[in-house]
Amino acid sequence: MSIISRKDDHLEICLSGKAVNMRKTAGFEDVKLMYDALPEMSLNDVNISCIFLGKRMSAPFYIDAMTGGSEKGGKINKALATAAERAGIGFALGSQRAMIEKPELAKTYMVRDVAPNIPIIGNIGAANLRKPGMIQKIADAIKEVGADALAIHLNPIHELVQPEGERDFRGTLNAIAETCDVVDVPVIAKEVGCGISGKVAKKLDKAGVDMINVAGAGGTSWPRVETVREGNSLFSRLSNPIVSRFSDSGTPTIIALASTLKATKKPVIVSGGVRGGVDIGKALAMGASCAAAASPFLVAWKENKLNETIKRWKDELKTTMLLTGSKDIYSLKKQEIYIIGRTGDFLEAAKLL
Repeated sequence: MSIISRKDDHLEICLSGKAVNMRKTAGFEDVKLMYDALPEMSLNDVNISCIFLGKRMSAPFYIDAMTGGSEKGGKINKALATAAERAGIGFALGSQRAMIEKPELAKTYMVRDVAPNIPIIGNIGAANLRKPGMIQKIADAIKEVGADALAIHLNPIHELVQPEGERDFRGTLNAIAETCDVVDVPVIAKEVGCGISGKVAKKLDKAGVDMINVAGAGGTSWPRVETVREGNSLFSRLSNPIVSRFSDSGTPTIIALASTLKATKKPVIVSGGVRGGVDIGKALAMGASCAAAASPFLVAWKENKLNETIKRWKDELKTTMLLTGSKDIYSLKKQEIYIIGRTGDFLEAAKLL
Protein backbone atom coordinates (compact mmCIF):
# COMPACT_ATOMS: atom_id res chain seq x y z
CA MET A 1 0.00 0.00 0.00
CA SER A 2 1.33 3.48 -0.87
CA ILE A 3 2.27 5.93 1.86
CA ILE A 4 -0.44 8.31 0.59
CA SER A 5 -3.14 5.66 0.94
CA ARG A 6 -1.94 4.76 4.42
CA LYS A 7 -2.03 8.40 5.55
CA ASP A 8 -5.57 8.83 4.22
CA ASP A 9 -6.68 5.55 5.82
CA HIS A 10 -5.44 6.72 9.22
CA LEU A 11 -7.31 9.99 8.85
CA GLU A 12 -10.55 8.36 7.73
CA ILE A 13 -10.48 5.86 10.59
CA CYS A 14 -9.76 8.49 13.24
CA LEU A 15 -12.58 10.65 11.88
CA SER A 16 -15.03 7.77 11.44
CA GLY A 17 -16.12 7.52 15.06
CA LYS A 18 -15.08 3.88 15.27
CA ALA A 19 -13.76 2.70 18.63
CA VAL A 20 -10.02 3.32 18.39
CA ASN A 21 -9.37 4.65 21.89
CA MET A 22 -7.52 2.75 24.58
CA ARG A 23 -9.69 0.83 27.03
CA LYS A 24 -7.43 2.02 29.84
CA THR A 25 -7.52 5.65 30.96
CA ALA A 26 -4.68 8.16 31.04
CA GLY A 27 -5.10 8.50 34.82
CA PHE A 28 -6.05 12.17 35.03
CA GLU A 29 -9.14 11.30 37.08
CA ASP A 30 -6.86 10.13 39.91
CA VAL A 31 -4.92 13.41 40.08
CA LYS A 32 -6.47 15.95 42.45
CA LEU A 33 -5.50 19.60 42.93
CA MET A 34 -5.94 21.21 46.33
CA TYR A 35 -8.94 23.54 46.15
CA ASP A 36 -8.45 27.18 47.20
CA ALA A 37 -11.65 28.61 48.68
CA LEU A 38 -10.08 32.07 49.02
CA PRO A 39 -8.18 32.75 45.79
CA GLU A 40 -8.16 36.58 46.18
CA MET A 41 -7.94 37.20 42.44
CA SER A 42 -10.08 37.85 39.40
CA LEU A 43 -10.38 35.36 36.57
CA ASN A 44 -8.98 38.16 34.41
CA ASP A 45 -5.84 38.15 36.56
CA VAL A 46 -4.96 34.59 35.56
CA ASN A 47 -2.13 34.44 33.02
CA ILE A 48 -1.87 31.12 31.16
CA SER A 49 0.73 32.22 28.61
CA CYS A 50 4.13 30.55 28.38
CA ILE A 51 7.34 30.49 26.38
CA PHE A 52 7.77 27.39 24.24
CA LEU A 53 10.59 26.84 21.74
CA GLY A 54 11.60 30.46 22.20
CA LYS A 55 8.17 31.84 21.28
CA ARG A 56 5.35 33.07 23.48
CA MET A 57 2.18 30.99 23.32
CA SER A 58 -1.15 32.18 24.70
CA ALA A 59 -1.57 28.86 26.54
CA PRO A 60 0.72 25.92 27.44
CA PHE A 61 -0.58 23.42 24.90
CA TYR A 62 -0.31 22.74 21.19
CA ILE A 63 -1.99 20.70 18.47
CA ASP A 64 0.10 17.54 18.23
CA ALA A 65 1.25 15.59 15.19
CA MET A 66 -1.40 14.06 12.97
CA THR A 67 -1.00 14.25 9.24
CA GLY A 68 0.64 15.28 5.99
CA GLY A 69 1.64 13.37 2.88
CA SER A 70 -1.68 13.46 1.05
CA GLU A 71 -3.98 16.09 -0.42
CA LYS A 72 -6.48 15.66 2.41
CA GLY A 73 -3.69 15.72 4.98
CA GLY A 74 -2.41 18.98 3.54
CA LYS A 75 -5.87 20.54 3.73
CA ILE A 76 -6.22 19.52 7.37
CA ASN A 77 -2.72 20.78 8.22
CA LYS A 78 -3.59 24.21 6.78
CA ALA A 79 -6.85 24.37 8.73
CA LEU A 80 -5.30 23.28 12.03
CA ALA A 81 -2.28 25.57 11.64
CA THR A 82 -4.56 28.51 10.79
CA ALA A 83 -6.57 27.91 13.95
CA ALA A 84 -3.40 27.50 16.02
CA GLU A 85 -2.00 30.78 14.70
CA ARG A 86 -5.26 32.56 15.46
CA ALA A 87 -5.28 31.15 19.00
CA GLY A 88 -1.57 31.68 19.62
CA ILE A 89 -0.71 28.03 20.33
CA GLY A 90 1.75 25.67 18.65
CA PHE A 91 1.27 23.13 15.87
CA ALA A 92 3.03 19.85 15.07
CA LEU A 93 3.25 18.24 11.65
CA GLY A 94 2.79 14.55 10.98
CA SER A 95 5.72 12.36 9.92
CA GLN A 96 7.69 14.03 7.12
CA ARG A 97 8.89 10.72 5.75
CA ALA A 98 6.36 11.07 2.93
CA MET A 99 7.83 14.37 1.69
CA ILE A 100 11.34 12.92 1.86
CA GLU A 101 10.41 9.87 -0.19
CA LYS A 102 8.13 11.83 -2.54
CA PRO A 103 9.27 15.50 -2.76
CA GLU A 104 6.07 16.43 -4.59
CA LEU A 105 4.24 15.87 -1.28
CA ALA A 106 6.23 18.61 0.50
CA LYS A 107 3.43 21.09 -0.16
CA THR A 108 1.14 19.14 2.18
CA TYR A 109 3.41 20.10 5.10
CA MET A 110 3.81 23.79 4.24
CA VAL A 111 1.91 25.84 6.81
CA ARG A 112 4.22 28.77 7.55
CA ASP A 113 2.21 30.96 5.20
CA VAL A 114 -0.82 30.64 7.49
CA ALA A 115 1.12 30.31 10.76
CA PRO A 116 4.05 32.75 10.66
CA ASN A 117 4.39 33.39 14.39
CA ILE A 118 3.68 30.21 16.33
CA PRO A 119 6.00 27.30 17.17
CA ILE A 120 5.87 24.62 14.47
CA ILE A 121 7.28 21.16 15.10
CA GLY A 122 8.51 18.83 12.37
CA ASN A 123 8.37 15.05 12.67
CA ILE A 124 10.12 11.82 11.71
CA GLY A 125 9.99 8.24 12.94
CA ALA A 126 12.97 7.08 14.98
CA ALA A 127 13.19 3.83 13.03
CA ASN A 128 13.43 5.77 9.76
CA LEU A 129 16.55 7.64 10.93
CA ARG A 130 18.71 4.53 10.49
CA LYS A 131 18.32 4.58 6.72
CA PRO A 132 21.38 5.87 4.83
CA GLY A 133 21.23 9.63 4.35
CA MET A 134 17.95 10.02 6.25
CA ILE A 135 19.34 12.22 9.04
CA GLN A 136 20.56 14.88 6.64
CA LYS A 137 17.34 14.58 4.64
CA ILE A 138 15.17 15.27 7.69
CA ALA A 139 17.46 18.17 8.65
CA ASP A 140 16.85 19.63 5.19
CA ALA A 141 13.10 18.92 5.42
CA ILE A 142 12.90 20.76 8.74
CA LYS A 143 14.43 23.83 7.14
CA GLU A 144 12.12 23.52 4.14
CA VAL A 145 8.96 23.70 6.26
CA GLY A 146 10.42 26.34 8.61
CA ALA A 147 9.98 24.25 11.76
CA ASP A 148 11.21 25.41 15.16
CA ALA A 149 11.88 21.87 16.43
CA LEU A 150 12.00 18.25 15.32
CA ALA A 151 9.91 15.58 17.01
CA ILE A 152 11.33 12.07 16.70
CA HIS A 153 8.55 9.59 17.34
CA LEU A 154 9.04 6.19 18.94
CA ASN A 155 6.34 3.67 18.01
CA PRO A 156 7.48 0.04 18.17
CA ILE A 157 3.99 -1.36 18.85
CA HIS A 158 2.51 0.57 15.95
CA GLU A 159 5.29 -0.57 13.63
CA LEU A 160 4.87 -4.22 14.63
CA VAL A 161 1.14 -4.31 13.94
CA GLN A 162 1.41 -2.61 10.54
CA PRO A 163 1.84 -5.13 7.72
CA GLU A 164 4.39 -2.76 6.15
CA GLY A 165 5.93 -1.65 9.46
CA GLU A 166 9.43 -2.07 10.88
CA ARG A 167 10.45 -5.29 12.64
CA ASP A 168 14.05 -4.40 13.55
CA PHE A 169 14.79 -1.55 15.96
CA ARG A 170 18.52 -2.01 16.45
CA GLY A 171 20.61 1.17 16.22
CA THR A 172 17.69 3.51 16.88
CA LEU A 173 19.23 5.22 19.93
CA ASN A 174 22.49 5.91 18.10
CA ALA A 175 20.51 7.38 15.20
CA ILE A 176 18.67 9.69 17.61
CA ALA A 177 21.96 10.85 19.12
CA GLU A 178 23.41 11.54 15.67
CA THR A 179 20.29 13.46 14.68
CA CYS A 180 20.63 15.65 17.78
CA ASP A 181 24.15 16.53 16.60
CA VAL A 182 23.15 17.24 13.00
CA VAL A 183 19.90 19.23 13.15
CA ASP A 184 20.09 22.88 14.17
CA VAL A 185 16.74 23.00 16.01
CA PRO A 186 15.72 21.49 19.38
CA VAL A 187 14.84 17.79 19.30
CA ILE A 188 11.75 16.40 21.04
CA ALA A 189 11.57 12.66 21.59
CA LYS A 190 7.99 11.41 21.76
CA GLU A 191 5.88 8.29 21.81
CA VAL A 192 2.65 8.04 19.85
CA GLY A 193 0.34 6.85 22.60
CA CYS A 194 2.02 4.05 24.56
CA GLY A 195 4.19 6.10 26.91
CA ILE A 196 7.84 6.80 27.72
CA SER A 197 9.24 5.42 30.97
CA GLY A 198 11.91 6.85 33.21
CA LYS A 199 14.33 4.18 31.97
CA VAL A 200 13.83 5.27 28.36
CA ALA A 201 13.87 8.95 29.34
CA LYS A 202 17.37 8.54 30.81
CA LYS A 203 18.62 7.04 27.54
CA LEU A 204 17.03 9.83 25.51
CA ASP A 205 18.47 12.45 27.86
CA LYS A 206 21.95 10.99 27.42
CA ALA A 207 21.46 10.88 23.63
CA GLY A 208 21.00 14.65 23.66
CA VAL A 209 17.30 15.30 23.13
CA ASP A 210 16.08 18.67 24.37
CA MET A 211 12.57 17.67 25.46
CA ILE A 212 10.54 14.52 26.01
CA ASN A 213 6.85 14.12 25.18
CA VAL A 214 5.66 11.13 27.21
CA ALA A 215 2.59 10.55 24.97
CA GLY A 216 1.17 7.92 27.31
CA ALA A 217 -1.61 5.39 26.97
CA GLY A 218 -5.17 6.58 27.46
CA GLY A 219 -5.99 8.25 24.17
CA THR A 220 -5.94 6.86 20.63
CA SER A 221 -4.69 3.28 20.24
CA TRP A 222 -2.78 2.95 16.97
CA PRO A 223 -3.00 -0.86 17.09
CA ARG A 224 -6.80 -0.40 17.16
CA VAL A 225 -6.54 1.94 14.17
CA GLU A 226 -4.59 -0.72 12.31
CA THR A 227 -7.21 -3.32 13.24
CA VAL A 228 -9.77 -1.54 11.11
CA ARG A 229 -7.38 -0.17 8.45
CA GLU A 230 -6.79 -3.28 6.37
CA GLY A 231 -9.78 -5.14 4.96
CA ASN A 232 -8.00 -7.86 3.04
CA SER A 233 -8.35 -11.40 4.35
CA LEU A 234 -4.61 -12.05 4.59
CA PHE A 235 -4.07 -9.15 6.99
CA SER A 236 -7.17 -10.05 8.96
CA ARG A 237 -6.14 -13.68 9.30
CA LEU A 238 -2.48 -13.11 10.17
CA SER A 239 -2.37 -9.79 11.98
CA ASN A 240 -5.64 -9.03 13.74
CA PRO A 241 -5.32 -11.78 16.38
CA ILE A 242 -1.94 -10.30 17.32
CA VAL A 243 -3.20 -6.72 17.22
CA SER A 244 -6.08 -7.54 19.56
CA ARG A 245 -3.64 -8.78 22.21
CA PHE A 246 -1.61 -5.57 22.12
CA SER A 247 -4.26 -2.95 21.37
CA ASP A 248 -4.19 -1.60 24.93
CA SER A 249 -0.46 -1.92 25.55
CA GLY A 250 1.48 0.92 27.05
CA THR A 251 1.97 2.97 30.21
CA PRO A 252 -0.89 5.28 31.26
CA THR A 253 -0.01 8.93 30.76
CA ILE A 254 0.10 9.98 34.42
CA ILE A 255 2.41 7.08 35.31
CA ALA A 256 4.64 7.80 32.30
CA LEU A 257 4.73 11.48 33.30
CA ALA A 258 5.70 10.76 36.91
CA SER A 259 8.36 8.26 35.84
CA THR A 260 9.88 10.58 33.25
CA LEU A 261 9.87 13.63 35.54
CA LYS A 262 11.83 11.66 38.12
CA ALA A 263 14.37 10.50 35.52
CA THR A 264 15.27 13.75 33.75
CA LYS A 265 15.59 17.48 34.29
CA LYS A 266 14.79 18.17 30.64
CA PRO A 267 11.40 19.81 29.92
CA VAL A 268 8.65 17.20 29.76
CA ILE A 269 5.56 17.51 27.56
CA VAL A 270 2.42 15.55 28.41
CA SER A 271 0.08 14.03 25.82
CA GLY A 272 -1.96 10.88 25.47
CA GLY A 273 -5.57 11.21 26.60
CA VAL A 274 -5.35 14.93 27.38
CA ARG A 275 -8.92 16.07 26.90
CA GLY A 276 -9.15 19.63 28.18
CA GLY A 277 -7.81 22.41 30.36
CA VAL A 278 -8.44 20.54 33.61
CA ASP A 279 -6.13 17.73 32.48
CA ILE A 280 -3.52 20.29 31.42
CA GLY A 281 -3.68 22.00 34.82
CA LYS A 282 -3.12 18.70 36.61
CA ALA A 283 -0.17 17.79 34.39
CA LEU A 284 1.49 21.18 34.85
CA ALA A 285 1.03 20.97 38.62
CA MET A 286 2.80 17.59 38.51
CA GLY A 287 5.75 19.20 36.71
CA ALA A 288 5.06 19.06 32.98
CA SER A 289 6.21 22.08 30.98
CA CYS A 290 3.56 21.89 28.26
CA ALA A 291 0.73 19.69 27.00
CA ALA A 292 -0.39 18.47 23.60
CA ALA A 293 -3.25 16.59 21.97
CA ALA A 294 -4.19 15.46 18.48
CA SER A 295 -7.48 13.56 18.24
CA PRO A 296 -9.70 16.15 20.01
CA PHE A 297 -8.65 18.84 17.55
CA LEU A 298 -9.04 16.60 14.53
CA VAL A 299 -12.60 15.78 15.61
CA ALA A 300 -13.27 19.45 16.35
CA TRP A 301 -12.11 20.33 12.82
CA LYS A 302 -14.52 17.79 11.38
CA GLU A 303 -17.38 19.26 13.43
CA ASN A 304 -16.40 22.84 12.56
CA LYS A 305 -15.73 23.57 16.25
CA LEU A 306 -11.97 23.99 16.22
CA ASN A 307 -11.80 27.60 17.45
CA GLU A 308 -14.49 26.91 20.02
CA THR A 309 -12.64 23.85 21.33
CA ILE A 310 -9.33 25.69 21.74
CA LYS A 311 -11.09 28.52 23.59
CA ARG A 312 -12.85 26.04 25.89
CA TRP A 313 -9.55 24.39 26.78
CA LYS A 314 -8.08 27.80 27.63
CA ASP A 315 -11.10 28.74 29.74
CA GLU A 316 -10.95 25.42 31.59
CA LEU A 317 -7.28 25.92 32.38
CA LYS A 318 -7.90 29.48 33.61
CA THR A 319 -10.72 28.30 35.85
CA THR A 320 -8.60 25.44 37.18
CA MET A 321 -5.82 27.87 38.02
CA LEU A 322 -8.11 30.34 39.76
CA LEU A 323 -9.57 27.54 41.88
CA THR A 324 -6.07 26.61 43.04
CA GLY A 325 -5.05 30.22 43.68
CA SER A 326 -2.56 30.22 40.79
CA LYS A 327 -2.03 33.50 38.96
CA ASP A 328 0.37 32.01 36.42
CA ILE A 329 1.97 28.76 35.30
CA TYR A 330 4.86 29.20 37.74
CA SER A 331 2.41 29.46 40.64
CA LEU A 332 0.48 26.42 39.43
CA LYS A 333 3.64 24.31 39.49
CA LYS A 334 3.99 25.04 43.21
CA GLN A 335 0.48 23.91 44.12
CA GLU A 336 -0.24 20.91 46.30
CA ILE A 337 -1.50 17.79 44.53
CA TYR A 338 -2.45 14.30 45.56
CA ILE A 339 -2.92 11.15 43.51
CA ILE A 340 -5.47 8.55 44.52
CA GLY A 341 -6.87 5.22 43.33
CA ARG A 342 -4.92 2.64 41.41
CA THR A 343 -2.71 5.31 39.85
CA GLY A 344 -1.64 6.53 43.29
CA ASP A 345 -1.11 2.98 44.55
CA PHE A 346 1.12 2.19 41.56
CA LEU A 347 3.17 5.37 41.86
CA GLU A 348 3.68 4.82 45.56
CA ALA A 349 4.70 1.19 45.08
CA ALA A 350 7.12 2.24 42.32
CA LYS A 351 8.50 5.03 44.57
CA LEU A 352 7.54 7.66 41.99
CA LEU A 353 5.55 9.92 44.32
